[in-house]
Amino acid sequence: MQRDTADLLNRRDGTHRAGSTVSAPYRDCRFTTTDGLTLAYRDYGDPLAERAPVLCLTGIQRNSKDFHNLASRLAPTRRVICPDYRGRGRSDYAADWSTYRPEVYLADVLQLLTAAGAHQVVAVGTSMGGLLIMGLAVIRPVCLKAVVLNDVGPEVNPAGLVRISASLGRQVAMPDRAAAAAHLKAAYSHAYPDLSDADWLVHADRVFRREEDGRYVLDYDANLGKAVAAAGKPHDLWPLFRALADLPVLATRGELSDVLSEATYDRMAAEKPDLLRVRVANRGHVPLLDEPDCLPALEDFLSRH
Repeated sequence: MQRDTADLLNRRDGTHRAGSTVSAPYRDCRFTTTDGLTLAYRDYGDPLAERAPVLCLTGIQRNSKDFHNLASRLAPTRRVICPDYRGRGRSDYAADWSTYRPEVYLADVLQLLTAAGAHQVVAVGTSMGGLLIMGLAVIRPVCLKAVVLNDVGPEVNPAGLVRISASLGRQVAMPDRAAAAAHLKAAYSHAYPDLSDADWLVHADRVFRREEDGRYVLDYDANLGKAVAAAGKPHDLWPLFRALADLPVLATRGELSDVLSEATYDRMAAEKPDLLRVRVANRGHVPLLDEPDCLPALEDFLSRH
């Protein structure tokens, strides 16, 4: 049974530390899906803020920690809701891995918006999160006020799809935080060539979780790999993108991206002439949204919606 908004405001507050710096607190929230899973989300800022809430949806392997810095920047003036999909982060893992599929994620997101009392949002979607937002524009367009698509479009570059699919379903365990950071640097330095060693440690905190024995393991259900393999090739997603026609949309692209090609990015602009575009230098898949190329444009876009 879903909890109502008043109940959700009684959860404990969490505080995130990055090094010695304490940043914005968030409410650690839960709701129950129709198939009985308890899913988690971080709820930043004032639930009664006048501006439309921001809903942040992550990539396929990731969780709410990805958006902590952005949410902390926005929290003084607006509410920010950052969910963990089923099988990720603090959310329950599904006994039936076949529920790890887009239509179920969409149902979960709609239940989240109901539970949180957020009826219209500005949606920020990274990678798969952006595809889910396009799906929302089809099945529940009234819930969207504006959209940010982070390095994702209605066509996925085959090279990027192969790379992501190959990494899914492997549960990596590292002996400590430094080893976890070194693993990520070796695997993803092509996408983030200018990150410092300190940056990779922060990245490790987002991607891994620390077990009681001190090991760092990837913070998602390895059965996700089975679900992606069973899904097969992606469908034609251009009709979903066209559902955004009447909405303000900002689309970022990492200039080193192997997921969103330049050709697809240009076609997006041709099909939606009012599309705002931001190219992010020295970034592959995906920009972190705090880059100097990106953050000012993103904050300006959000401030206008």
